[in-house]
Amino acid sequence: MNANSAAPAARARDLVGTGGPKEDSTWLEHVLGWTLVVVVAMFVTQIGWL
Repeated sequence: MNANSAAPAARARDLVGTGGPKEDSTWLEHVLGWTLVVVVAMFVTQIGWL
């Protein structure tokens, strides 16, 4: 890969994001992700799949 082909890829990476309030709020994403895991686990145990 030469220097000319790396520029569009870097620009594409800058344009793609999670759409959250800030890109550096990883702790919020972790908390929401683990909350989703817990909710799904509670749902699975309530309906008797586990």
